[in-house]
Amino acid sequence: MSDESLLCPTCSRAYPASERFCEACGMPLVHPAADSTQASERRETARKIKPEYAEGHLVKIARAESQPEAEFIAGLLLEEGIPSMIRRAGGFDVAEFLAAGPREVLVPESGAEAAREALAYKAD
Repeated sequence: MSDESLLCPTCSRAYPASERFCEACGMPLVHPAADSTQASERRETARKIKPEYAEGHLVKIARAESQPEAEFIAGLLLEEGIPSMIRRAGGFDVAEFLAAGPREVLVPESGAEAAREALAYKAD
């Protein structure tokens, strides 16, 4: 298997890097891991993602004040089956290796509405 191949976390079928989901079971494909601990974490994450929320261009769904806050938001979204990505917000002068500074949480277009609903704050 080459470095460019992806695996299905459920049935272990190999696919080219251009594919996103397993044709047999519909699971998101993952990169093969060097150790079993990393592989099991990736499998567990991939199993939570709902394929219908993983299509389209990335859109900004939330802004966090720090890396830990952004990771918390990403965790909330993953529990709803919505994949996300965190990136540094522009215009903030902090060294790259620090967790300080604002972050943006991005999700695929197909999961944007569900993400907004999942993060909506309902005041009593």
